Amino acid sequence: MNLAAAAVSPPSTPRLPGLDLLRALAIAWVMLFHSVWVGGVGPDWDGLARFGWVGVDVFFVLSGFLIGAPLLRQLQEAPAHFSLAGFYVRRAWRILPAYLTVLAVYLAFPVLREHPNLESAWKFLSFSFNLLVDYARNPAFSHAWSLCVEEHFYLLFPLLALGLSGRVKSWQLLALFAALVLGGVALRGAIWQHYTALQPDRPWFIEALYYPTWSRLDALLVGVLLAVAQVHRPRWWAWAQHHANAVLALGLLVLGLAWWLFRARTGLLANTLGWPVLAAAAGLLVLAGASPHSLIGRWRLPGVAWIAAISYSLYLSHKLALHAVQTWLLPWLPELAALQFAAYVAVILLFGAALHYAVERPGLRWRDRWPGRASSHVQPPSVAVTSR
Repeated sequence: MNLAAAAVSPPSTPRLPGLDLLRALAIAWVMLFHSVWVGGVGPDWDGLARFGWVGVDVFFVLSGFLIGAPLLRQLQEAPAHFSLAGFYVRRAWRILPAYLTVLAVYLAFPVLREHPNLESAWKFLSFSFNLLVDYARNPAFSHAWSLCVEEHFYLLFPLLALGLSGRVKSWQLLALFAALVLGGVALRGAIWQHYTALQPDRPWFIEALYYPTWSRLDALLVGVLLAVAQVHRPRWWAWAQHHANAVLALGLLVLGLAWWLFRARTGLLANTLGWPVLAAAAGLLVLAGASPHSLIGRWRLPGVAWIAAISYSLYLSHKLALHAVQTWLLPWLPELAALQFAAYVAVILLFGAALHYAVERPGLRWRDRWPGRASSHVQPPSVAVTSR
């Protein structure tokens, strides 16, 4: 691949406190949810953890927006200088060092896994885990499913953006988005009806409905739609940013509707209408978070930017940390819920920070030294995260 082609990079985007806050809340919520499956952090936190899987959709919207906007802006301003190879290489440097390190730990040290059984390495290396997993037998490192979804997005989105750039009108693009969302509703409904009728003796909800990429496009599409609005509809974007608190309030109301639809998480209503409604809610929150005028985007809260910065490493390593505390530390601690919870938090942060500073950040430094590093310059960190 030729990475030497020069490219015009979009202006450096400052960190947005509102998006950092959403990212930090999402990763914390997802880890609370996973704590229930790995062993839990005590019954006092069960209610808070119950809907933690919602965090994944916030991350998918963030990914669609933060990856999509710089790419679309570059295609608008300097399409001849865009390097597809440069985009892929930058994504690889961003994702692979920390991911391969954690995968190596899972493969080499079974005692550290949250579950003894792990799928074959090639499924993780090919990012096909979310399509081929035998969840009942091999659930270890299952949170890699959402990273597979993101990798499929990274692979296909720039190709689609290149193919459609300058060739479609706004109404055609909106029609395409609507068709994809409605197609997802129909597909998930058909899958749900099929497997509900058959009742196979396997966790089909996870394997056939919840993990596959084609079932989880809603939030990514909403993120891309936000990116399109920011780049190609600047007046509308400016108006929405000016009214960010109203957008935030609407996002919270729609989020409440989504939770109502998901009161039966594996039900038909949740898995048809629930996902696009949840994606819309997350999109409104991200739209509000991107504005310095919103309540969540106005101030920098202590520690939030750091949690957001290490969120990818936290995502990769937190189940190892949860298992380590449950197996080796908890037996030595008094049965005090607050103390045990603090132990979980401390060890999770320790594992995540170690991976971030020892592997993730060096990988980013190597990426920025790579020839053609300006090509397809996408600033934001990976926001891949999972909900199981």
